[in-house]
Amino acid sequence: MSAPEFNNPSTVAAPLGAYSHAGWVRSGSDTLFIAGQVGVRPDGSLPESFAEQADETFANIVRVLSANGLKPLHLVKINLFVVYGQAANVVREARRKHFGEIRPASTFIFVPQLVEPKYLIEVEGIAVR
Repeated sequence: MSAPEFNNPSTVAAPLGAYSHAGWVRSGSDTLFIAGQVGVRPDGSLPESFAEQADETFANIVRVLSANGLKPLHLVKINLFVVYGQAANVVREARRKHFGEIRPASTFIFVPQLVEPKYLIEVEGIAVR
């Protein structure tokens, strides 16, 4: 199977960040839905700082992908939920660290709170093989 194919139509403005406007998944692909990941470390501990939580959240996405034989290049779509007041540039840095130049279709939403107030970021994804 080939990796997803991304495009940015000339009929809309260029992406405002590290994402693509559209992603094709050709028939015959397997789809992996990744539940919302927060910044909890594999040992169950939670970093206190937002930067550490963001880093661990994206690391968890990569861990889930890897455990299923996939890499960030297989991501088609991600949704980012960040507690209002946190720095978007911190999220961008963590994302770039773990995804490199991979730019799946994505949505970034500021929210008042996640399921537990201690969580400051949650990211979910869809990947294909």
